[in-house]
Amino acid sequence: MNEIKKTIGIDMDGVLADIEEQFMDWYEKEYGVRVPRSERLGVLEPEGFPEKGAIRTYVNTPGFFRTIPLMEGAVEAVKKLMEDYEVYIVSAAMEFPQCLSEKHEWLAEHFPFISWRNIIFCGDKSVVVTDYLIDDHCKNLDFCKGKAIMFDASHNVNQHHHVRVKSWTEILAFFEQEKSSEERLVNIETV
Repeated sequence: MNEIKKTIGIDMDGVLADIEEQFMDWYEKEYGVRVPRSERLGVLEPEGFPEKGAIRTYVNTPGFFRTIPLMEGAVEAVKKLMEDYEVYIVSAAMEFPQCLSEKHEWLAEHFPFISWRNIIFCGDKSVVVTDYLIDDHCKNLDFCKGKAIMFDASHNVNQHHHVRVKSWTEILAFFEQEKSSEERLVNIETV
């Protein structure tokens, strides 16, 4: 009998893809100033840089989403999670014209082992139902019907109403603990 795996929804920007690094790199290239994470703590991305329209310009520029650096440890961690869970990539990809195709190409390059069936591009993540959702924005996590897991980012440091992880190493540790808790529960129920 095939066991039904629990599901994990994983955001792209700020979780798999290091969009903060991309913003800092593009801003520095254009304005010659690197605005460090420490100066943007608790501030949403568009307001975190001196030139207020810069971030909006970047996300509307062809190539921006296609060239975002990979978050450290993401590929290995996702592969590990796929051993025990059904993993879905859940990304808002409808707001910016080139975003959908660039995100698709980015995933094909960095996560070719994820089936097209497990990629969900949407506008509003509240319609996605998974057992777990890993995201960096409360606007997505607040509507999560499963367990919400907040991936640490400069813009969310002042938000404390979700489980917080600061790296892919911490995500793997979280899911190891979840697995151990479930195994203990099964052992108690079978006694």
